[in-house]
Amino acid sequence: MASPVWPILYALLFWWFSTGVILYLDGLPQRSYRWSMLGASLLALPALAGVAVTAELATPAGAYLAFTCALLVWAWVEMSFLMGFITGPRRTACPPGARGWRRFVYAWQAIAHHELALVASLAAVIALSWGAPNQVAAWTFTALWVMRLSTKFNVFLGVRNLNEGWLPEQLRYLQSYFSRSSMNPLFPFSVTAATVLSFLVLRAGFAAEVPAHASAGLLLVGSLLLLGVLEHWFLILPVSIDRLFGWAFRSRSPGVDGGAASVERGR
Repeated sequence: MASPVWPILYALLFWWFSTGVILYLDGLPQRSYRWSMLGASLLALPALAGVAVTAELATPAGAYLAFTCALLVWAWVEMSFLMGFITGPRRTACPPGARGWRRFVYAWQAIAHHELALVASLAAVIALSWGAPNQVAAWTFTALWVMRLSTKFNVFLGVRNLNEGWLPEQLRYLQSYFSRSSMNPLFPFSVTAATVLSFLVLRAGFAAEVPAHASAGLLLVGSLLLLGVLEHWFLILPVSIDRLFGWAFRSRSPGVDGGAASVERGR
């Protein structure tokens, strides 16, 4: 088996750099968003085609390419949300006094279109690689979707660090659907399940009997899951994940709450 260092390092660097680029573009003036989305679309459309092409490549290179294509499609959906193009039918703050199921319904309405776009994208990635020997793109997108869904539920129920500084001005109303607390009942179960899953996937990637392309794919996806676990811990630790992306917040104006300001606070 080839050195496991490379897929792990690639997953780490691609996650860090792509997340930082999205945050940087999101911090630019709103008039730039259409151009950012155009650029992202010019990458996402070939990436979708790449999912179908790489699905037939049962090689380590095919695993890397499939992983990259899935992340580019994911990045397009995330940018469309953060830039306010695909959010939900409700674009106002949560009504004061809303609790329980009513608050959940309001929160769903605020992000419904985005969630449906993620599910549609997941279905497209799975369909484009269905039955093919290289399933890394489907694994990657599924891992991203599961971890992000877990993060959203935890933020809704309450965590220490809400990362509200990541939201541009036009989406600040979404903060009203977040809850701040040191811990919520779901967190221990979600972080434990994610940790076990990442361990199992990584262990499978290290198995000697696994083909080279599957090993590379499992190590890429397992590393991504482990990064998701790290993101979960940053939700409750007394330090902000913003510290990892200081360079990405330089596009934000000094008056915007977030970016360098939140790094300085060490939320």
